[in-house]
Amino acid sequence: MYAVTDPTTGEVAELYPTASDAEVEAAVTAAHAATAWGRTSTAAERSTLLRRLGDLHAEHRAELAASIVREMGKPLAEAEGEVDFCVDIYRYYADHAEEFLADEPLDVTSGPGSAVIRRSPLGVLLGIMPWNFPAYQVARFAAPNLALGNTIVLKHAPQCPATAALLERLFTKAGFPSGAYVNVYATNEQIAEVIADPRVQGVSLTGSERAGSAVAEIAGRHLKKVVLELGGSDPFIVLSTDDLDSVVDAAVAARLDNTGQACNAAKRFVVVQDLYDAFVEKFTARLLAGATGAPLSSAAAAENLGRQVDEAVAQGATLHTEGERRGAYFPAGVLTGLTTDHTAARQELFGPVAMVFPAADEDDAVRIANDTPYGLGSYVFTTDPAQAERVADRIEAGMVFVNGVGAEGAELPFGGIKRSGFGRELGRPGTEEFVNKKLIRTVA
Repeated sequence: MYAVTDPTTGEVAELYPTASDAEVEAAVTAAHAATAWGRTSTAAERSTLLRRLGDLHAEHRAELAASIVREMGKPLAEAEGEVDFCVDIYRYYADHAEEFLADEPLDVTSGPGSAVIRRSPLGVLLGIMPWNFPAYQVARFAAPNLALGNTIVLKHAPQCPATAALLERLFTKAGFPSGAYVNVYATNEQIAEVIADPRVQGVSLTGSERAGSAVAEIAGRHLKKVVLELGGSDPFIVLSTDDLDSVVDAAVAARLDNTGQACNAAKRFVVVQDLYDAFVEKFTARLLAGATGAPLSSAAAAENLGRQVDEAVAQGATLHTEGERRGAYFPAGVLTGLTTDHTAARQELFGPVAMVFPAADEDDAVRIANDTPYGLGSYVFTTDPAQAERVADRIEAGMVFVNGVGAEGAELPFGGIKRSGFGRELGRPGTEEFVNKKLIRTVA
């Protein structure tokens, strides 16, 4: 089940044995035993470990990046950037853990005495991670929760076993005690048992809508807290500009991030009518020219994207592209002639294919942007600050980026609404999901 498959050739380069039931049980037992460390260590002590972990990511940057490229085909420069972001995340929580976890005094108006909110760990958490950002997704989940003192059982994507093993070694080398972070090559059936285990207090999943629904259903039956970061079909809204070339450059960057395989990549481009023709012409030329030539994560991923694109064309859309599909390689393309009635308009296209929609005006652009089952991120480009504020307020999404792309940061919360999931990671909100906010009320 766990295998390193070179997406450029489709050849299996390395196999990892799936965990036995006894090994999965041992992982949960170790994580549960380590909760004693989580309850008794200080935020300052945990911060020291996180800082060391960030330093180790920097020291092993080349090794981590090479592993990511080998397993899922990411361009090397982007893999290196992913590792750099991990470094930022671990150092951010190292810098702010004591501040975020300090007692919060409450203004008591119901009687004499005092009250505080004290933040403490819940215990063992299960993390279920995807393949598209093998190191960053782990950092986003692990950093705030280890800062809290929670312990982690980590199930990585089956196609990223080598990176999973390397990350576990870095956590150990950083000085985290045995069981604080445990990697396990578990099956879906075994993971269902882990979720049901009374020692496990919560589950965080980043992945597909289908996986999120399955995990949330099991967790709900067992009264476990869940954070879900699922798919997205983020709108990129162009309302006005005095520099169309720079907007087009931003649009290309927003679509081609990770060869288009990012949940929060711009996928639907909504352009007001008076800019539409010029935008499509420039955007199509630059998207095709800017494609990295990297493969998708697998031939199966390319086949799925191909079915979606073919269906859109069969329904009347026009595909502007060059080159041919070959194995995991999928040529960049732009779909025009779409309306919100097309099936593709309500899907997530995970790859270097963009959908462009004309909008009559601001209201129509907002309508198109919100006509989606997803609600992860969004992008708004306009020269009118009042319009930017107005539209940002009307967009139904967990994140809105105005006049810029690639503006995520360790200090900024990440997450969505609707079928993109719920809960937040990163920033201070990242420490607020799996935490006991204990009230301590002293009367006299």
